[in-house]
Amino acid sequence: MSGPGTNTITGTGTIMRTKDLSVGYNKKTVLSLVDLAFEKGKFISLLGPNGAGKTTLLRTMAGLLPPCNGSVLIDQISLNKFKQDHLARILSVVLTDRVSPGLFSVFEFVALGRYPHTGLLGRLKKADKKVVITSLSQVHAQDLVFRQIETLSDGEKQKVLIARALAQEPRLILLDEPTIHLDLKHRMEVMSILQNLCRERGITVVASMHDVDIAAKISDQVILIKDGGIVAWGPPEDTLNKKSVAALYDFEGATFNPNLGSIEIKCNGHRGSVFVVGGIGCGTVFYRLLAKRGFAVSTGVLHTNDLDYYVAISLGAKCITRLPLEKITRDQINEALPLVKQADYVIDAGFPVSELNQMNTELIRYALAQGKLVFTLRKEKDVKRFLQTDSENLIICENEVSLIDKMDSYP
Repeated sequence: MSGPGTNTITGTGTIMRTKDLSVGYNKKTVLSLVDLAFEKGKFISLLGPNGAGKTTLLRTMAGLLPPCNGSVLIDQISLNKFKQDHLARILSVVLTDRVSPGLFSVFEFVALGRYPHTGLLGRLKKADKKVVITSLSQVHAQDLVFRQIETLSDGEKQKVLIARALAQEPRLILLDEPTIHLDLKHRMEVMSILQNLCRERGITVVASMHDVDIAAKISDQVILIKDGGIVAWGPPEDTLNKKSVAALYDFEGATFNPNLGSIEIKCNGHRGSVFVVGGIGCGTVFYRLLAKRGFAVSTGVLHTNDLDYYVAISLGAKCITRLPLEKITRDQINEALPLVKQADYVIDAGFPVSELNQMNTELIRYALAQGKLVFTLRKEKDVKRFLQTDSENLIICENEVSLIDKMDSYP
């Protein structure tokens, strides 16, 4: 990750650069000293809270707002040196404004993107029509070609907007919150389309985003914007972590986990405490269910390369751990026993028993010996095989939700 001394993302094949750039509106500067360079074929996400300046930066880079100071360069030429039609062959823009283009058909609307190539009369040649159809095909919208824009859903409109941008045959696309009005299906589809444009056509995509989860998974670079400046930038694998995301959005009750690429809502424990005997991913659903229902969670013994471990620590659970591929020993079991004793309830997540984790079954037997209710997902035959108990305090459940519901029914 680049450092704040240079405030620059650099590399080979740079298409756009900002130099000592300050942006704002109505004589008010909202973002200062922005020195960035955007490489060919990269997906770059702008992340930050509302009002941080993401949209203003995009509009300035698109030439829709004048800089307060500094400059925007494309191929080392200042943006204000370009004629509009020449710039439109390099750069296209997709903003968040809802589309109301009257009685345009989809084909006619996308064909507007050909204006930099069609001359003063705007007549479409055979080659132009082919580009329009190809652009619609690239966003999986060719079946919409004869539809009226006003009849489209928000997701369909967004794909058509991107198709119009593609019809310009640009090298760079700037998008302001491209998924803001979309349902989950169209959100995933649009982001996949944009990523493919980078990979397959070498187009540079710069998009302001609110969804950190998606940005972490799709971006080549992320730029974190807050308090009037660029606070961090670089590959998401280096830049997005628990500390940086919490600082960016002032999180208090949530945590970003880079290993999962997701944000988890922490448990507050106002309804009591539960110890989960988990492992091999079996505890993950329980941790989230318990957090949603207000229970504090402790868990173990987990190997530190286990999915359960990453989710549990993101939710703020107390974890007893063991290094990957090492057998759980008496030392870890003894460390976990006090947490089991303190818990109001114990859950056996039904983890597959192996040589590495078989000691965890002792935590279940200990809980039963303490007179605690233990809720398990194991079949009766597996209870006899692995737990070797017929205690009435062991309650067999069908699935995770029914287990939590049963636990909830006890005082």
